[in-house]
Parts: sequence; C-alpha cells; structure tokens
Amino acid sequence: MNLSDSQTGDGAPRRVSAMEAVFGHLRRAIERGDYAVGDKLPSEAELCRTLEVSRPVLREALRALQAMGLTVSKTGKGTFVLANTVEDPTFGDYAARDLVEVRQHVELPVAGYAALRRTPEDLDRLAHLLERMERETDTTAWVAMDSLFHLAVAEAAQNPVFRRVIEEIRDALARQSYFLTELGGRRREQSNREHRAIVEALVDGSEHDAVAAMAHHLERVDTTLTDIVRPGRAKTPTEGGSEA
Repeated sequence: MNLSDSQTGDGAPRRVSAMEAVFGHLRRAIERGDYAVGDKLPSEAELCRTLEVSRPVLREALRALQAMGLTVSKTGKGTFVLANTVEDPTFGDYAARDLVEVRQHVELPVAGYAALRRTPEDLDRLAHLLERMERETDTTAWVAMDSLFHLAVAEAAQNPVFRRVIEEIRDALARQSYFLTELGGRRREQSNREHRAIVEALVDGSEHDAVAAMAHHLERVDTTLTDIVRPGRAKTPTEGGSEA
C-alpha cells in the first residue's frame, strides 16, 4: 500500500506528506473500528512494510496519534488504541484547548505591551529571527524558532511574569507548531507572514495593530487545529480556511 500520492480526506487538491498520509490512514482505521479500543497496533516493522514508509515517518505518525489521544505507547510492549474518537490533542503537559484559551489571555496583551515598550535591541532580535525563519527550510529548525519568536515578543513586553508564562508553555507551543505544520497543511510561509505583521506593528509602536496581528495569528492557529480535530466541519461565514 503506497500512500505517497494520498491527498486530504475532503478531496482538496493539496498533496500531503508521507507522515500525514500514514497518520490519516491509521486514524481512519481506528475511528471506523478496524482497531478497537484496547487493541494493539501491528508492529512498526509490519506497518512500515504494509504502508511502504520508513520507520522515522511511521514513528512521527504514531507520535501524532498519541498527541491526539487515540493511542498510548507502552515501552517494550507496543502501541495500543486508547480511544476511537478525538477529544482534545495534548502537547507535552498541556491540552490544546487549554493552550488556545491561555494564549488569548496572555499573548494579546503581551503584543500590546511589546508595541509600547520594545527597545531597539528587541526589534533587532525579532527582525533577525524573522529573517532566519523566512530562509529556513527544515521544519524542526523552523518550529524551534517559532517558539523562540513568541518568547522574544514576551521579552519585548518588559514584564518578567509574561516571559515566565511563555517560557513555561514554550515546549508545548513547539510541539503544537510541529503538529499543525505536519498535519494541518499550515505552511511556514503563511505563519511567517503573520509573524511579520506582528513585527511591523511593534516597529510602528502601534498597540492596536500589534494586538490585532497577534489575534489574527492565534485565530489561524485555532482554525487549523479545529480542521485537524474535526475534519470536514462546516465553517461559519466568519471562518476561513488556511490562507494561500
């Protein structure tokens, strides 16, 4: 079974990565009951052979299934089905919905304060980081800089409490970012544009524009997350898909 030409389940023309194709195949198999709750998935070797993918690709897909709460990995025993429906993905120590809620209450005021308090050094740091992100082609490296970007904005707010909060959830943000990039088709270029809008608002010293740019960024993150957790969910007139 070769998944290299798989596409998104809703028939959209976007081609998917090998990891996303494997994840989608296994997720659908679990959701339709091919593997019941409590069942052990086939061994990695068997899945690699059947799906015709490498072990690193398979392991990324298995980690995504675990983040979605569908499976649990037991050292030395294998991967077992934990649930047949997705409730709320978990990234590190935090559930996705908890992250979304907290970010709305933390990163919006952070962006506003950063616009008012940023120093020339803060702006130089953010501009340099953004340039590196726009040149980066490796997803893992880009994701690390993505979480660093949000930490740098918090530092520009000149409030150590805000910085501490972002530092606390930084690992979860990185995991979520990788998850959305690999499974949600959320292109790095799209996120880079959103990040640039935030930096431009900080350069202008506009509290209003900085809050609006951050709000737009978080809305896009939430939309992509919802599309993964609830694929095919009808969007309201005020909602949109991923930007081109």
